[in-house]
Amino acid sequence: MTSGKGGTSGTETSGSGDIVRTLELLWDTGRRPSRGPKPTLTLDKIVEAAVRVADAEGLESVSMRRVAAELGTGAMSLYRYVPGKAELLDLMLDRVQRPSENPADLGDGGWRSALEALGRATLDLYRRHPWLLQVNQSRPILGPSALDGMEKVLSRIRPMGLPDVELVSAIIMIDGYVVGAARTQLYHQEAERRTGLTDTEFWAAQAPILEEVLATGRYPLMASLDENTWGPDFDHFEFGLQRILDGLEAFVARRTEGQGGKG
Repeated sequence: MTSGKGGTSGTETSGSGDIVRTLELLWDTGRRPSRGPKPTLTLDKIVEAAVRVADAEGLESVSMRRVAAELGTGAMSLYRYVPGKAELLDLMLDRVQRPSENPADLGDGGWRSALEALGRATLDLYRRHPWLLQVNQSRPILGPSALDGMEKVLSRIRPMGLPDVELVSAIIMIDGYVVGAARTQLYHQEAERRTGLTDTEFWAAQAPILEEVLATGRYPLMASLDENTWGPDFDHFEFGLQRILDGLEAFVARRTEGQGGKG
């Protein structure tokens, strides 16, 4: 679990290292040493170890020294494979965001089901790796995972018939919604961990005062809400996701009708 220190801007920024060297490592295009002792590590093992540390202890715990300890070696041995933490972070991002190889994981073939599946898969990604929310990825390094994932999604939503910029914007819209929902869920869990109060205990502590306030008639609409309105059973994430998709569906229908009228 992350420490919650990241805020909305993140504690780290993707692409802050040697961009060319990072791309060489991601795409395996750099020169390999032809001499010297046989490597005892691999870049894959280093990246996997860094992800394990981030998942277990938070992104703030990831350092070349800590990753080396995870691998049972010295920190200096890692620099033979990766220049530093900034480049390592970009490799970690590419690793955890590797898309599924199963076509069925992007829905039944329609563009709506593809975006729906993308939204759920992205939320699950943040749940598995909450430290991702601490990384400012506004300028991502485009490695194999990023391009593979985008290629697969674009191939499924191309039938929307929208211009390229709008197709990409639809993906950005889903991602932005999921990031907000994931951050809210993470903060919720962090609040419970930090305060030691469960959700039930937290609201129970406010109940006496709130009941008195609502009984004054000052907030008639709030007082009239169904008692289950704030319950845990309603899936707010799914509700929001479906409404976004409804809006896109209506937009695509209008665009299609407009194009038909011009013909």
